Amino acid sequence: MKLGAIQMSAKAFSLSFCIPAAFLLIFAHPNNPTTSFLGALLDLSTPSSPFNLLKVDYLFNLYRRRGAYNPPCNDFPPYFPPLCDDFPPYFPPDTEATSIFCVDPNGCCDFTTVQSAVDAVPRYSGKRNVLWINKGIYFEKVTVPATKPNITFQGQGFDLTAIMWNDTANSSHGTFYSASVSVFATGFVAKNISFMNVAPIPRPGDVGAQAVAIRIGGDQAAFWGCGFLGAQDTLHDDRGRHYFKECFIQGSIDFIFGDARSLYENCRLISIADPVPAGVRTITGSVTAQARESNQDNTGYSFVNCSIGGTGRIWLGRAWRPYSRVVFAYTSMSDIIASDGWNDWNDPSRDQNVFYGEYKCTGDGANLADRVPYALKLSDVQALPYLNTSYIDGDQWLKPYCDSLVSPW
Repeated sequence: MKLGAIQMSAKAFSLSFCIPAAFLLIFAHPNNPTTSFLGALLDLSTPSSPFNLLKVDYLFNLYRRRGAYNPPCNDFPPYFPPLCDDFPPYFPPDTEATSIFCVDPNGCCDFTTVQSAVDAVPRYSGKRNVLWINKGIYFEKVTVPATKPNITFQGQGFDLTAIMWNDTANSSHGTFYSASVSVFATGFVAKNISFMNVAPIPRPGDVGAQAVAIRIGGDQAAFWGCGFLGAQDTLHDDRGRHYFKECFIQGSIDFIFGDARSLYENCRLISIADPVPAGVRTITGSVTAQARESNQDNTGYSFVNCSIGGTGRIWLGRAWRPYSRVVFAYTSMSDIIASDGWNDWNDPSRDQNVFYGEYKCTGDGANLADRVPYALKLSDVQALPYLNTSYIDGDQWLKPYCDSLVSPW
């Protein structure tokens, strides 16, 4: 580990002053509960005693009026502590089962970017390779290829560690390729970190403005205490079996989409769709767009003990593909959920094939009285397969949160 004081990298330094405008738009949304997240991230890349240009100008003019020359930096802090002074002094040694790769944007350990640490992981490693990622904003596009299984991204809190990029479907030649982070490997795990796309927030109907924060195309992936932040198409839950626990997921239109088989437990789903005046029935967003293609496909999304809030008038889901399958159980729904609840992608032929179920949900948006005819109020027997990790065969692969958790000291 390189533990000496090192100059802040140009990339990290520039982020102090060049946070994209879209980032400000996403997190300064008046009804967005993550507004404080912006402050936290800005604090990470701003010196603790900022150089106040207004104050310097005032002091300079004051000295000039007094007829004496004094440098305008007389009151400047005489000492800045080295960037790495508070860095953990020790990491557990590698074992036969686990290897640790340390990432810090200021150069306080082996890697300054997440992608460089991923690149250093041996191909087809049988170990659990933990990337311990220090607090900070990592403005980079990251890919975990299929040749790098069993990688963990361990951040310091979803409000303290974030990987972000700003591609769109237009800029990357397709929605699928716009992801800030793309995971194609089996056995990927993320803990306490955010994945963000800070492209401008699109309006409903904008063409090519989809902007994915993360694409998950590998099997047996788990996310614990993570953030997924964007607008349209935030979380591409693409292929494989996936588990999300106590995550924060923000978006506007189809912000969880794909054809994976996934269980979401105790997650907060926050809409930043355009607000709708009282009495207006316009739809401005949708939580899910699940893409199950046939009755034989064992895919779909299950949300258990989650909550839905934010802005707009939105659907729980719409049928991106003919056999779309989504279940909400024990979920609190605010009044932003439209009374009809679901949409068939304006293709009535899908009504007989989709599986859209609700089970013992609560809140103003959970009233089933005006739901579309093909929405299901699930019985205990119908709901049971979707309520726990057996839905994703978790007993075969899902490890507890504390497994391979790195605790430096």
